[in-house]
Amino acid sequence: MKFMTYVPITPFRGTVTEVLLANEHLARTTETRPHADKWDVLRELGVAGPELGVSDRQLTVLQALLSFHPETELGGDGDAPVVFPSNASICERLNGMACSTMRRHLAGLVKAGLIIRRDSPNGKRYTNRSGHAFGFDLSPLALRFPEICAMAEAIRAERDRLKRLRQTVSLMRRDLASLAIYGAETRPELSVWDAFSDLAILTARDLRRRLTEEDMNRLGKRLEEALDKARDLLEPNNLITTDAENEHHNHTSNTKVTGFEPSHGATRKEAKNDEDGKSIHRTSHDNEPAIPLGLILSICAEIQIYTEAPIRHWHDLVRAADMVRPMMGIQSSVWLEAVDTMGPEQAAVTVAAMLERFDQIKSPGGYLRHLARRAGEGKFSCAPMVMALMRKDAA
Repeated sequence: MKFMTYVPITPFRGTVTEVLLANEHLARTTETRPHADKWDVLRELGVAGPELGVSDRQLTVLQALLSFHPETELGGDGDAPVVFPSNASICERLNGMACSTMRRHLAGLVKAGLIIRRDSPNGKRYTNRSGHAFGFDLSPLALRFPEICAMAEAIRAERDRLKRLRQTVSLMRRDLASLAIYGAETRPELSVWDAFSDLAILTARDLRRRLTEEDMNRLGKRLEEALDKARDLLEPNNLITTDAENEHHNHTSNTKVTGFEPSHGATRKEAKNDEDGKSIHRTSHDNEPAIPLGLILSICAEIQIYTEAPIRHWHDLVRAADMVRPMMGIQSSVWLEAVDTMGPEQAAVTVAAMLERFDQIKSPGGYLRHLARRAGEGKFSCAPMVMALMRKDAA
């Protein structure tokens, strides 16, 4: 008689729910359960569990139930994977979890639609001689495995997107803080640097919290606007001021770096008479190196590997050098000293050239400090350094 193989759908002393009927319908209408490794299912549930309303404690109980299933595969054409351990056995495998707590977590797994109760008439769990088992049916795990995998993959993608967004905002904040310091030194007459510095500090505080993607996008937009404004103010043409605008900076319009000789460095000693007729000397930076940016990038191509966007302008190269120099072991104080002595563009070219033969430099930080001091004495220029690399490549 066909009804002798009847499979119950209601739990012992329980009621019918919408989820119970949905899972029962899925199990009844699916002729062949898909193959699913039970540990793969558990691993994907570890990611997708919160989306399904399943806690980590409930997943621990599910892991104990899976350990009672002798096979690794849950699907296939055979009988439904039903396990029938007693409550005491389950609690024993859960390192002595209270029985009432375990039963509450089991109810949560049933409510989430991950297992189905196949209770006997008296609620006991066992298998009879004909092989018919009463206990917990694990079929929904195999039937819903594709859905669980898709859900877990979507959560991983969202986490990865949020992580990359957080990294981008962090890098933008760091650049803005550095530009604010540099801008306050080179153009102290402007009052925007304090606002930029405050924005960088507030962003650092925000990044300590758990932020949503919307929060990250909002921060990124504010930082992008501030960075664009800071770059515009620090463009080489905008850095040129007159004595009337800034008495600490002397600009001579008819100056030009002659070429690739070491004596024509990143700094120049310029003579000028003060009010008493005495000769005084001031140090000023060339805005850009004598070598075109395109030629520099063709010789020092290694630095472009570490940038997401192509380097098209001098400020892009300065930003890339500032990002690479911690990886090279160059401390912030050494970098700032080189920027102050050589100028940001010359310092960036020097770092890019050092990166080309990084394996030959024992102490990059000490080497850059040495070059910065020589530049301060007017005895170093990045141009011969780059040209030496070009001749070495051509040899």
